[in-house]
Order: sequence, then structure tokens, then C-alpha cells
Amino acid sequence: MSLPPALCPPFTHEMAIAKVRAAEDAWNSRDPARVSLAYSEDSVWRNRGEFIRGREQIREFLTRKWETERDYRLMKDLWAFEDDRIAVRFQYEFRDPHDQWWRSYGNELWEFDVEGLMRRREASINDFAIREVDHKFHWPLGDPRPVDPDFVLSVA
Repeated sequence: MSLPPALCPPFTHEMAIAKVRAAEDAWNSRDPARVSLAYSEDSVWRNRGEFIRGREQIREFLTRKWETERDYRLMKDLWAFEDDRIAVRFQYEFRDPHDQWWRSYGNELWEFDVEGLMRRREASINDFAIREVDHKFHWPLGDPRPVDPDFVLSVA
């Protein structure tokens, strides 16, 4: 799979924002096969304390993730970029199998190959239990996040 040249490095500010939004939309689909296509065949991940290598392990990881993280909705925000690298901060919310709501905060470091596929992803994530009334990501499940200029990622 190769991406349009506009989404291949070296990145401009506009391209980096588009790359982040494309990743957010794909993850919000909760489709492991679709999401895995954005990563190189030999992509290497660190996700919290788990180390993942290659598309097949990525698909397996995401399948497990979304089996237990119900009602998953994610927001990503560009933090920085340079040449073939992008840094993002993100928040996502989900409901666990016991109906406890969680908000997860994190940062990711991404590195891309010349075709625009992510060859490296390092994610640091912290989870925070929230009350259902504090759940704030309410767009339709599986859909891209609506564009809302007044909605920004907060630190709490």
C-alpha cells in the first residue's frame, strides 16, 4: 500500500495535520485490518509495556484492544513534526467490560518510511477512571470525530 504523495515525508505543517487526522479517523473506525494498513510490514511498536512487530501483531493487538475497550472514541492532536517524524498527544475514552468509563491520556512518537507508512510507533499512555457523566466524547461510534473548533484536548 502506498499513500498519496501529499501524505509522504518530508512533512509540511498541513501534511502533518492531515496525517494525524487520518490516523485518528482510522482508529475511530475500530477496524484492525484498516488501521494496520497505515503501518509498514515490519513496523515496530511500543504500546505502554507491550512490544509489537509487524502488521499481523498490530491487527491482533487492536482486535484484543477493541474487544475490551467498548465505546472507544479517540482524539489526536499534532504536537510537533520534522521531516519523517510526527509527535502527537491524544485522549480517548472507553467503557470496560464492567461498565467503568475511562479516559486515557498519552503521547505518541511516529516515524515514517518514504512511502508514508509508519515504521515506528512509541506510545506512552495513562488511564484515568471517570464517571459516566464526565464522559465527553459523544459522536456516533465508529464515525470520524466531527470538526468542532471549540473542542480542544484538555489536561484534565
